[in-house]
Amino acid sequence: MDGLILLRPWWLLALLPLAGLILLRAARAPDAGGWERVMGRDMLRAMQALGALGGRQPLWMRLLAPLALAALICGLAGPAVPRSDAPVLAQADAVVLALDLSPSVAQGPGLDQAKLAAAGLAQALSGRPVGLLLFSGEAFTAAAPTLDVGSLQTQIGVLDGDTMPAGGSRPAAAIGMAAQMLAGLPRADLVLISDGGGIDRQAVAEADRLAAQGVRLWALRLTERAAEAPAAPPEALDRLVRGGEAMDWDRMDRLAARLVRSGGSVRDPVLQALQYRDLGPWLAMLALPPLLVMLRRLE
Repeated sequence: MDGLILLRPWWLLALLPLAGLILLRAARAPDAGGWERVMGRDMLRAMQALGALGGRQPLWMRLLAPLALAALICGLAGPAVPRSDAPVLAQADAVVLALDLSPSVAQGPGLDQAKLAAAGLAQALSGRPVGLLLFSGEAFTAAAPTLDVGSLQTQIGVLDGDTMPAGGSRPAAAIGMAAQMLAGLPRADLVLISDGGGIDRQAVAEADRLAAQGVRLWALRLTERAAEAPAAPPEALDRLVRGGEAMDWDRMDRLAARLVRSGGSVRDPVLQALQYRDLGPWLAMLALPPLLVMLRRLE
């Protein structure tokens, strides 16, 4: 199941002694209500042959209690899946994608690269809220950080060369807007998806200001540009990276893996509980059928 986690994984340690209990019950010698301790073996067999004493319980009956305990333990471990209706507090530990739609990208094959990179990251970062900024000469917020990956991918899919109302390329505007969006969050990341055009002193200054807030800045480099568009210096995006790394757009899986690991290790438990739907109570209910069978046998 996509995004499945355990909210209380330490409960799984209780499965170790339970496994020992199951092995003991499965290997236990036949019993006859305690008579086997005072009767000779031949007499015990004769009494069982006459039907005066019950024989060994079937294996499934001896495993009813361990199976009920296993269901309870797995439920207490808290299996959970991401919530699409998570509250605004779930924006902690957000990732913002800043997508370059300047003419050098939007009017050429770089647009497809940018859309693939953004959609791939949004999908791979399931469990971390993801927001989307678009920029050319100005920057605009397309989506605040959200756990609804489907709606985000829909917005990315409809982007085209006419999405932005003006030309130019100002990464500084996107970084500055990201700083406002991520202000006050205990941990966040900005991923700049760009061909590296328009990087100037202001962009570098905005990157420094963002890093001072504790936000790491990463970059995915688009390798294709529109015809006749001037090429940006190959190391341009490296000037903006702060705490992260610049890499080609087709290495988005590597970037996603680093973002998932870094975010998951410091997540606030309270906010995590708000972001995920706990399936533990439903799993624990699987303990009821074997318990009901055991109660039925006691009547």
